[in-house]
Amino acid sequence: MLQDYLGRGIVRPSHSPYASPIVIVPKKDGSLRFCVDYRGINSVTEKDAFPLPNIDNTLLMLGNKRIFSTLDFMSGYWQIKMEEDSINKTAFITEFGLHEFLVMPFGLANAVATFQRFMSILFEDLINDFVFVYIDDILIASNSFDEHKKHLKMVFERIRMAGLKLKISKCKFAAEEIPFLGHTLTPME
Repeated sequence: MLQDYLGRGIVRPSHSPYASPIVIVPKKDGSLRFCVDYRGINSVTEKDAFPLPNIDNTLLMLGNKRIFSTLDFMSGYWQIKMEEDSINKTAFITEFGLHEFLVMPFGLANAVATFQRFMSILFEDLINDFVFVYIDDILIASNSFDEHKKHLKMVFERIRMAGLKLKISKCKFAAEEIPFLGHTLTPME
């Protein structure tokens, strides 16, 4: 796993004064997830208060939307590069030495706020019109199929310009019924 991360430019060797421990967690599909226990660094991190959208308000704003798509980013957090002066704070220790993330890892106290802010800026003028963002859950909701095609084109252009990549196998397109934030969205009659 570590060699893969090194090869993909996700982590690099480190000489950081920080060293958070790692934890390997089994995923539902039987594969393993590499996690870093950032409780130590998080306890001294100034918290970012960027707000998350209110789910109930988001659901109310969907109103009479009839066609839905959901997008899933490929390792979403890892598509955000760490600021150079923060990289050393992501250091973790393994039997192979000390390494640090070049991209934003899960588990940092401000990762959620950072990702939400990034998405809010990326889709700023589209949010609550036809784009609804809750961290890495992206919903495009339209009144008609023709309108939906235009909306998707606009969203894809923003994603392309930002250099982001989607995990197409987990995206759902142009559905009349779709799961989103623990709810099943359908057209309101």
